[in-house]
Amino acid sequence: MSTKKQIIERESVVVKFVGDSGDGMQLSGTLFSDTAALAGNDIATFPDFPAEIRAPHNTVAGVSGYQVHIGKETRIIGDKCDVLVAMNPASLKANLKWVKMGGTILTDVDAYDAIALEKAGYTTNPLEDGSLSSYFVVSPNITTMAKETAMQLGMDMKDAARTKNMFCLGMIYYIFSFDLGTPFKLLDKRFKTKKEVAEINKKVMEKGFNFAETLEVFESIYHVTTVELPKGRYRNITGNIATAWGLLAAAERSGRKLFLGSYPITPATDILIELAKHKSLGAKVFQAEDEIAGICSTIGASFAGALACTSTSGPGLSLKTEALGLAVITELPIVVVDVQRGGPSTGLPTKSEQSDLNMALFGRNGEAPCIVVAASSPSDCFYQAFNAAKLAMETMTPCILLTDGYIGQGSELFRIPKVADLPEIHPPLAKPNDPDYKPYRRNPETLVRQWAIPGTEGLRHRIGGLEKSDLDGSVSTDPLNHAKMVNNRRDKVQRLATRVPQQEVFGEESGEILVVSWGGTKGQVQTAVKEMREKGQKISHTHFTNIMPMPSNTEEVLKKFKKILVCELNTGQFVNYLRMTYPHLQFQQYNKVQGLPFTVEELKQAIHNIQ
Repeated sequence: MSTKKQIIERESVVVKFVGDSGDGMQLSGTLFSDTAALAGNDIATFPDFPAEIRAPHNTVAGVSGYQVHIGKETRIIGDKCDVLVAMNPASLKANLKWVKMGGTILTDVDAYDAIALEKAGYTTNPLEDGSLSSYFVVSPNITTMAKETAMQLGMDMKDAARTKNMFCLGMIYYIFSFDLGTPFKLLDKRFKTKKEVAEINKKVMEKGFNFAETLEVFESIYHVTTVELPKGRYRNITGNIATAWGLLAAAERSGRKLFLGSYPITPATDILIELAKHKSLGAKVFQAEDEIAGICSTIGASFAGALACTSTSGPGLSLKTEALGLAVITELPIVVVDVQRGGPSTGLPTKSEQSDLNMALFGRNGEAPCIVVAASSPSDCFYQAFNAAKLAMETMTPCILLTDGYIGQGSELFRIPKVADLPEIHPPLAKPNDPDYKPYRRNPETLVRQWAIPGTEGLRHRIGGLEKSDLDGSVSTDPLNHAKMVNNRRDKVQRLATRVPQQEVFGEESGEILVVSWGGTKGQVQTAVKEMREKGQKISHTHFTNIMPMPSNTEEVLKKFKKILVCELNTGQFVNYLRMTYPHLQFQQYNKVQGLPFTVEELKQAIHNIQ
């Protein structure tokens, strides 16, 4: 019989679900985060996949994880977890370092047999040798109880054992005072064509909830503070889906049809999958046979007048570079979405890294400038995809949008905007039978040429990879003409520096230390600076979204500080770009290349150690 338990109020909590690839950790994490969001919590999530497709069962290499940060305000996924759900010894071994001292570990004692312990690298059973004495460990017979419940409802033994994640999830819902009504509805939606599977999973989840309720070891349960959000329609959205939606919105605002030509590649494939669902909105999706075909089809679609995009990651961007130069010289607008991962070569397909900035800035033969922007969070992927499309079309220049695996596959609450409230997009479309039309006649202020849609009367012109003559676009090898065209293509990108938003500073606008970040590291860096400022330290932060070109006030911002620390998940690509752009300024750097995001604590230590 259950007794009344103490309720502990917390502003935020981090929960991590870990287990073998087949243990349903991604489903568990998704259900938990969706439930928390619907209960009024802010959320941030981080799926962590193994790099091996079929890693051996019960090995550290095969561990799959899903981290969820819920609470009043969650800009980041959290450094360490308050609760670790570990389905086997290997997942415990791989993730124990990420548990706070005194944190709760929920694990399945049924999984700790001699073979599993040996495969995980244990010489003794951690549940018995005292090595977990610093944590609150709960280790019931989860598989046994889940299997019994599922088999009573007619499921075979093998499938019944797979419901153990639902049993654990039921226990977690009890610990955090969540009602089961919401996850039941989510299960019904997920298994709408397999109602019997949904019912069995719900019964196993309920069994876990009831078990936790009656288990005397849980003397207290948690109530996590909800967040007050502006009125609107919200969704727990991943960065990749947000990117797809941002491109759809840009197509609507520009009056152009959306085309995506892409080759599936981790971790960018979800953009392709999501846009394929929206044919009713006019989106056309082409799954190409390779990366080169993907971008070449995109260039063709741009020539035909579409908002043309391609998505990729790491080595896929390398393969696209020759065709990207073709888009530069023809001055056709395309959007290249690069969801960065660890490199070089195949590198770390499932791990996140800010590894492709050099490629985005410089990775083409000849003088081939592209616009480069970077998203800072899952929801920001929507706005930067929209922004990338706007910049590309209005400037008639390829734009590379850099996201990364961490924010592309991670999620957060996203307030869905009204498309009509987004900025207008004005592609420079040439008018039919314009007597003054010339293919490379430029706007004198922006240096942007007009977009001549094929089939429009009077707009025939040559196009291709050879250098063009100014104005009429004929093939030209004239030295002075080449110099002029090179400068025009460069200058029209650089002139954006006065039109993109000015660089802003979090904290004082001048002082001792400025911490610099770009892309997906914003949440962690700004949180570290915020926490240090709350303790009286005078530190400021500036974050870059527009990278090529940088905002026109960038130098003015940087030179007001005595020390500048640039933090990025590579060996120093952005800091070297700053050094070559502003050689008279001094920069220090803090870098991490482990396939993992920054932690707040390591950033605070790096800032503290600045010389």
